[in-house]
Amino acid sequence: MSSAPPTGSVAAPPGQTTPQGSSGNTPQGSSGNNLQRIAHKKSQVKAWPLNKKLEKLAIYSSCKADDGCKCNGWKNPNLPQTPQRLEGPQPLANLNDPCRSCSHVLGAHVSHLENAPEEELNRLLGIVVDVENMFMCVHREEDADTKQVYFYLFKLLRKSILLMTRPTVEGPLGNPPFEKPSIAKAVTNFVMHKFGHLSQKEWQTMYDLAKMFLHCLNHWKLETPSARKQQRQHSSNEDAAAYKINYTRWLCFCHVPAFCDSLPHSETTMIFGRTLLRSVFQTMRRQLLDKFRAEKDKMPAEKRTLVLTHFPRFLSVLEEEVYGSNSPIWDPDFKQNPPANATSADRSATSNGTTHSRGFEKLAVSSSPGSGADSYTTVHLSPGTHTSSRSSKAISIPDAQGEKRPNDEAHAPEAKRRRIEGDLPEEVIAQLVATITDPKQMLGPDTSGFSELAARDEAARAEERKGLIEFHMVANALSKRVDQQSLVWLVGLQNVFSHQLPRMPKEYITRLVFDPKHRTLALVKEGRIIGGICFRMFPGQGFTEIVFCAVTSNEQVKGYGTHLMNHLKDYHVKQNILHFLTFADEFAIGYFKKQGFSKDIKLPKSVYTGYIKDYEGVKGYGTHLMNHLKDYHVKQNILHFLTFADEFAIGYFKKQGFSKDIKLPKSVYTGYIKDYEGATLMGCELDERISYTAFTHVIRKQKEIVKKFIEKQQEHMQKVYPGVPCFKEGVREIPLESIPGLREAGWKPDKKYVKQEQIDPDQLYQAMKSVLIQVKNHSSAWPFQKPVEKAEAPDYYDHIKYPMDLKTITERLKNHYYVHKRLFIADMQRIFSNCRAYNSPDTEYYKCANTLDRFFQNKMKEAGLWDRQ
Repeated sequence: MSSAPPTGSVAAPPGQTTPQGSSGNTPQGSSGNNLQRIAHKKSQVKAWPLNKKLEKLAIYSSCKADDGCKCNGWKNPNLPQTPQRLEGPQPLANLNDPCRSCSHVLGAHVSHLENAPEEELNRLLGIVVDVENMFMCVHREEDADTKQVYFYLFKLLRKSILLMTRPTVEGPLGNPPFEKPSIAKAVTNFVMHKFGHLSQKEWQTMYDLAKMFLHCLNHWKLETPSARKQQRQHSSNEDAAAYKINYTRWLCFCHVPAFCDSLPHSETTMIFGRTLLRSVFQTMRRQLLDKFRAEKDKMPAEKRTLVLTHFPRFLSVLEEEVYGSNSPIWDPDFKQNPPANATSADRSATSNGTTHSRGFEKLAVSSSPGSGADSYTTVHLSPGTHTSSRSSKAISIPDAQGEKRPNDEAHAPEAKRRRIEGDLPEEVIAQLVATITDPKQMLGPDTSGFSELAARDEAARAEERKGLIEFHMVANALSKRVDQQSLVWLVGLQNVFSHQLPRMPKEYITRLVFDPKHRTLALVKEGRIIGGICFRMFPGQGFTEIVFCAVTSNEQVKGYGTHLMNHLKDYHVKQNILHFLTFADEFAIGYFKKQGFSKDIKLPKSVYTGYIKDYEGVKGYGTHLMNHLKDYHVKQNILHFLTFADEFAIGYFKKQGFSKDIKLPKSVYTGYIKDYEGATLMGCELDERISYTAFTHVIRKQKEIVKKFIEKQQEHMQKVYPGVPCFKEGVREIPLESIPGLREAGWKPDKKYVKQEQIDPDQLYQAMKSVLIQVKNHSSAWPFQKPVEKAEAPDYYDHIKYPMDLKTITERLKNHYYVHKRLFIADMQRIFSNCRAYNSPDTEYYKCANTLDRFFQNKMKEAGLWDRQ
């Protein structure tokens, strides 16, 4: 169905009361009995004779007597106009009885169903039962918003009977999952992140508490938006609107489908994420703990200790991660091996043929009788069993679809632990890092100062560590009172921007700085504003526009601009906004290029056209700083920065990674960002894996590691060669092969550098495609057609850090990932090296890898794409 449900509050399903503030005017009875009653009614109608089934369906079927008849349901002339209830006596009717509304016979309403299969008739009758349940919900519901949502679902179900379709909720609410990672995935991450170091018994306790928490949330009755608004009178309009949407989603996809199984049902913890959990966590925590304390006398001693001692502590630690801004549990790429004691516990239970006594494995949620609208949800605890098999996972908390679970095996044969050839041993890396971070080991000039090659923001970073400078995110607001300090900073930012951007009208700067839709990252030194970046986020379009960027003139050339931009990048990575766009004039282009901006805008133009402010005489700039996000897909990602830079700012933005190469489609930002005369549009795409404030420091440390590794290798050289004196004589460059001892050390000139091949991209694509097809069709390619499944090899991903398969290569080839044959060869060779590293030489897999490797090399040589020695 194409219509969309209204957003509003929701009543509990038939037979269930709701948490504090919710409305509960639905068919009465206990939850379990009510669901059983609904199932019994559906089994009853499905057992009816054919004539009685057709009579019932005729009530909800349009008249087919002629095209002019508008009657949408047969009405018994001997009954009132209210829908029949199935538990009452059913008057008999025949196909010749006339309709009270259109006077056509009953058979004209069901002529399209006479030859329908029995399964289809039973499916439609099941929807009829749900329609009549929804009618009673609408009839008894007092809350206006709830009644409206119920009425929408009632009409949706009726329409699906009329059109013989499957009811589906569509429209602006979107489709589940609504946020990633899901609550279930985040709680799984939380258990591994916070409690992975505990002993087996302690870890098992936290594991059970996590499962209990997820089960409670799946059966939790959310408070209505109106009730929540009364309790939180100081909450912002944005929070209230977001909660109302999520509440309506919860009704349509979780709550109502629990008792109307004609609608597709989803678990709350599987389709919602951080936003909803933040909205309900504190209320749910308070009510759960109050209910547990009230019913502690009914619990066994062991469970009483669990819910009254351990569970409050568990919720307190979880609360910090739920509301913390930098919690790793919400990272979509979170990876952490399960604790060894957890995996060994499951294995021992399997080997002994026993099962654990798992409290909270099964929980039934209901309400106390007579509690009324102010009642709490009751959680009845019953012990369950947990069976494990050879391929069972240590963590079995419900996870998001498609996301990998932790591995089961803690130990593996040594034959499977061989490292892939060419990988640097981890102990060597650890030793090198320990050396360069130990001042006693680092001999030579004093490293406390800054070298000539130090990063531009090194001094600024040091000042921030000492507390000499601070960074603050400030913005004006209309829905709440802005503190005095923020207003002072906003005025200071307006003065800095006005002074540093004299061509910008002061009134225009003031309007944007104080606009609630704009935010500014302020740089504060000794209590006063010395710089800032004003920007506006467009989450729905996937980018952010940089409006103003300036540092006061007497504080420039100190690395503040670079460090300011890096802080802004880190802030946007946390917000999942990974693209910048800006217009830069001729003075600003240099700055933006240094920040990583370029003219090559990767966003389609349709994404930002109409969003960012445009300027005459500008050229599009942008940069693409993450080539490895092709496998990464999260709905409504914000990946770009956009800004207009004048001639003074272009150099700065280039240093920050901005460029004219805008990655966004023009249609995305056109009409959104502001346009400026004489400025250049520049963009920057962010990589969420990088901490930009520490980026230069990391790069510098990596260089030091490489230098130390070279020194370590030199210790094994038996012969020492003199230096190359020709540079003293003015020679600026010499061939590598002329350096004494280089060839003896094992270096070989690479043909691709001696004579760089010029291959047409289309020809290269077709050649690689032909080779790939032949490789996939080879008889030895069967083990490598798709990714290794963990059920087949539970510890595979413990030892293979960079998995590869032919299916992934095919997808990358289709997406034109292989811009050079080296990338194609590297991925293909990774398949073979992974196989040899994981499997023993006497296995069939190992032999297939050798055979297919030789075949691949031969085909590459035939295509002229193989130039290895």
